[in-house]
Amino acid sequence: MFHKEGYKIMGWAALLLITINVVSYSLINTYWIKFAILVATIILFFLIIQFFRNPKRNTVLNDAHVVAPVDGKVVAIEEVEEKEYFKDKRLQVSIFMSPINVHVTRHPIGGKVKYSKYHPGKFLVAWHPKSSEENERTTVVVANEKAGEVLYRQIAGAMAKRIVNYAEVGNEVIQGSDSGFIKFGSRVDVFLPLNTPISVKLNQKVKGGLSVIAKIDE
Repeated sequence: MFHKEGYKIMGWAALLLITINVVSYSLINTYWIKFAILVATIILFFLIIQFFRNPKRNTVLNDAHVVAPVDGKVVAIEEVEEKEYFKDKRLQVSIFMSPINVHVTRHPIGGKVKYSKYHPGKFLVAWHPKSSEENERTTVVVANEKAGEVLYRQIAGAMAKRIVNYAEVGNEVIQGSDSGFIKFGSRVDVFLPLNTPISVKLNQKVKGGLSVIAKIDE
C-alpha cells in the first residue's frame, strides 16, 4: 500500500525511467551497457516506491498514551524551551527518519486539533541544533482530557523539500491516523509536560502509530 502523496511522483518517475531505457536501447549497441541501465533504473524505481509505502497500523487507542508519530530512531530526549505555542519548558522527544523509513506522520494522541501552522524555512540537516526553529516545519497541537495538549512538529531536512500536513484546527482526530507526510525527510519532535514518564530510550527504534513513547497518566 502506498501513500497518496507518492502517486504523482511514482508515475512521473516510471515515465522518465521507461523513456531512459527506450532511448538507451535505440542508441546504444553494447548489450551489457543497456542491461546495466535497465538494472539501475529498476533499482532506482524500487527505492522511490519504497519511500512512499504506507503500511496499515493497528494502533491500540489510549487517550493517556502518546504513540510515536513516525518510524525512526529516537535521537533526543531533553528539556527545552518551546517558543511557539506553550512558551515554556517542555520535554522534547525527537525521532529521526532515515530515507528507508516509512515517512507517514500519524497523530500521537486522539482528540481535537487546537493548533496547526506551517512555517516556510531553511533546509538545514535534521540534526542541526537550529533546525527545529529555522527549517521548513509544521506545528500541530492535539488535546484530550487525559493527555492534555501534546505538540508535535514535522521538520524538513537537507533532502526534504515539502511537508504535507492534514491537521486542521477544530477537527477531531483518531490516535495513529494519518496526519501528514514529509517528502524525502526528516525529523519529528514531540513536546510533553516536564514530568511525563518517557517509555523510550535514546537510539531506540520506534514504529509510528505502534510504539508508545510516553504515558502521561503515570
